[in-house]
Amino acid sequence: MARVLLGLVLAWFGYHELVQPSLWTGYVPLASATSAVAVVLVLAHGWLLLVLAVAIIAGIAPRAAAAAAAVLLLEIVISLTITGGLSDLTLRDVGVLGLAVCLTGRGTQRLVLSR
Repeated sequence: MARVLLGLVLAWFGYHELVQPSLWTGYVPLASATSAVAVVLVLAHGWLLLVLAVAIIAGIAPRAAAAAAAVLLLEIVISLTITGGLSDLTLRDVGVLGLAVCLTGRGTQRLVLSR
């Protein structure tokens, strides 16, 4: 169940980054929020989130996908902390990061939806 919930969170944000990337460009570090580079980076990030979501939900290398998601979420938490300090957004993402870390250490089998 935790795997499905993490996957749904990643899919939700990935989808929204792909549909409206301009709403997310302000979170791209070291790039102007109005630049084409920021839009491309948000789109790439959105695709990565969706790929990880599918892998986690489908049980395709779930520990590796959860580890990749944990690294991605760590980057998000660090970036949010640096740019905006400790906020409700940052704390929410710390919780999702914790879930990804827990799933990284969980013994699961490939291509198995439930255990």
